[in-house]
Amino acid sequence: MRLSNEIRIWVLGLSALLLAGCGESTWNDPYPASDAGSNIYYSSFDERPKHLDPARSYSSNEYAFLAQIYEPPLQYHFLLKPYRLVPLSAAEVPTPRYFDAMGNLLPDDAPASEIDRSDYLIRIRPGIRFQPHPAFAQTSDGRYRYHDLSAADLSGINRLADFSEVGARELTAEDFVYQIKRLAAPWLHSPIAGVMRQHIRGFAELADGLAQTARQGELERIETLRQASLAGVEVLDRYQFKISIEGKYPQFHYWLAMPFFAPMAWEADVFQAQPGMAERNILLDWYPVGTGPYMLSENNPNLRMVLERNPNFHGESYPSEGMPEDRTSGILADAGKPLPFIDRAVYSLEKEDIPRWTKFLQGFYDSSGISSDAFDQAIQMDAEGEPILTETMRERGIALLTSVEPSIFYLGFNMLDPVVGGDSQRSRLLRRAISIAVDYEEFISIFMNGRGLVAQSPIPPGIFGHREGEAGINPFVYEWRDGRPERRDLKEARVLMEQAGYPGGVDRDTGRSLAINYEAVATGPDDRARLAWIRKQFAKLGIDLVIRSTDYNRFQEKIRNGTGQVFMWGWNADYPDPENFLFLLYGPNGKVEHQGENASNYANAEFDRLFEAMKFMDDGPERQAMLDRMIEIARTDAPWIWGFHPKAFSLHHRWLHNAHPNQMANNSLKYRRLDPESRQEARRDWNQPVLWPLWAIAALVAALVLPVVWMVRRRERSTAL
Repeated sequence: MRLSNEIRIWVLGLSALLLAGCGESTWNDPYPASDAGSNIYYSSFDERPKHLDPARSYSSNEYAFLAQIYEPPLQYHFLLKPYRLVPLSAAEVPTPRYFDAMGNLLPDDAPASEIDRSDYLIRIRPGIRFQPHPAFAQTSDGRYRYHDLSAADLSGINRLADFSEVGARELTAEDFVYQIKRLAAPWLHSPIAGVMRQHIRGFAELADGLAQTARQGELERIETLRQASLAGVEVLDRYQFKISIEGKYPQFHYWLAMPFFAPMAWEADVFQAQPGMAERNILLDWYPVGTGPYMLSENNPNLRMVLERNPNFHGESYPSEGMPEDRTSGILADAGKPLPFIDRAVYSLEKEDIPRWTKFLQGFYDSSGISSDAFDQAIQMDAEGEPILTETMRERGIALLTSVEPSIFYLGFNMLDPVVGGDSQRSRLLRRAISIAVDYEEFISIFMNGRGLVAQSPIPPGIFGHREGEAGINPFVYEWRDGRPERRDLKEARVLMEQAGYPGGVDRDTGRSLAINYEAVATGPDDRARLAWIRKQFAKLGIDLVIRSTDYNRFQEKIRNGTGQVFMWGWNADYPDPENFLFLLYGPNGKVEHQGENASNYANAEFDRLFEAMKFMDDGPERQAMLDRMIEIARTDAPWIWGFHPKAFSLHHRWLHNAHPNQMANNSLKYRRLDPESRQEARRDWNQPVLWPLWAIAALVAALVLPVVWMVRRRERSTAL
């Protein structure tokens, strides 16, 4: 008996499908089969980068790409703590030279009051070249091929890759100076222009002068910018330039590690400013032009972003120095080897947490954060309360990385308020009592899955001035017991309330229950749970916490006007220096009077005097002693409940090496190394197709079809007879 052609085709198709499940490929692999086993790093992003122009970008999701492409003079050492600056495109970390008002050179230890200006001489490394780019392409007679494009020339051009020719050239000191001038260009709206006006000599004058170019065309403005002079920035020769800073500003060298100060080729600026380029998104905000180890080869923010190895990269070696624990951790196994290790990095758009997490578990993403929904699947707490991986994660060879972020979230008291503020002993005791009652250990456990470290001062770990162990605890809130800090008993807080004149939460003078307003921004059910928790903390002392919830704009207005009493806010470090945290408590930075970042409006004459001296000092024992005294003053006055420093949790697969957490270094892709063969093997093991339903369907179809075919054939045969 023979099957009909239709049945035979169906059976052959099903057999081929089932046999494919036994092959080498993975059915659900989202990447091209040709990329299997390639040296490609896979990750994701959830928000389109708004700016990829280093003069404009100031967001972590943008730095994830920018820092791999652009090379400012300095970078942070990959492994060392506290965070340490090392050369990147510069030949060495510059040491400032100090001068008085007469131009006389001063000694390094000259008092800040005598220093009129600080000069930073930056010497860049010869031989660094820009990535291949059409902006550098030249004709045989030396003219730039694509700098005078007409509408006809742009016909058929829709993306950067459509230009047939590219070129490159060596990096020079002029490229750094041009970029610094771009920071002053009002049409670029650089977020650090206001800060640089205060520090770089001549910056304000340049910015004000460039404001007169509003009616010029874009190409004309660029030419004006190229010809403009900046008094405090000078090209000395092909590989050296100088930046002059007003007075003394030791924190300036941290800015030299940010993409803001990465070099910009004027050719790239001119190329993208031509008419017709903006309509095609051929802009610096879309296609960066740098000297780093990678270049952006594909920018499709609705689908994926792709970084590829820059063939012109000048080269760099993996660090040979680390922390003591790094000697045994394996993180120094690649010491001295040339960077980068990875050829290509593909970042796919993932707006939802669940698909991103699922693809990580399938091996299609090499690393992953941990969303709240996936936390219990990935993490459990050991007997000491420390996070460890679940057995499922360990079986897959997944590793957990944790690090404390250079940030702080705090509960602030408005020091201008007559009840919770001021420097009277009564209000000071009230703030200390509340500091004991608000249990941030519980907050971290409930609302952050343990991803936080209770703060003992404004300075996070990894920043100079932070103290570990018993020397680092806040003695007004904690005691040191059995080798660890323990929050003081609530009974002590109630005694402080009584000493402050609020026994049981009742004002002894008025006989009324103490009510305090809490300014909040609440939008969803999670916010309501947090607000209920904070109300409960104050209720421990008999205080009635009145929640005044509003939108963020109204919240900011209340803080600016000083009409609130208690609020929660936070700060992320711009650079790893204690000044960048303690300035949040500096009196002249008060929010109400000076529109500064001191949201609590705290002012203490001794603290302010020490701050003004400390910010000009180099790290060392003298500065540490001054920081200790400042923190002691702030703890005594308690303008904040110090809150917590967030902890970053990340996971990576066993085939990804050197995934070391460094919260200040954004250019870490170049250090990572892959084992693609191990990844491909894991993908096959973890994505085996479930074939038994197909076999079951095939058997069912056969059971239904074959009898019918047999009956038809039998009838045909009997009819023929």
